[in-house]
Amino acid sequence: MDSLDHLKGSNTDDQMMEIGTVDQPEPQKQIWSEKKQAAVHEEIKRMNQLPANSTYVIHRLKVLHTIMQLMSIQRTVSQEEELDLLFAGLSL
Repeated sequence: MDSLDHLKGSNTDDQMMEIGTVDQPEPQKQIWSEKKQAAVHEEIKRMNQLPANSTYVIHRLKVLHTIMQLMSIQRTVSQEEELDLLFAGLSL
């Protein structure tokens, strides 16, 4: 009888793990990505308020546009990690 209870419990746990594994990461990733995109857009707006001939502004806008381009395509896990590092380096 104990072995049946144990099997019932593990099946429920397995089902919960499957549901949690499949359903949770994607919405969190989407919200996280939307926040990053909003931060990049805000930084682009801020850069556009500075003198357009500034080498800092020109370089920063190139980097921001590259990040937006990279965020719009499908990435591997390692590419995602590299993008995270690039994003962290911008201090947004």
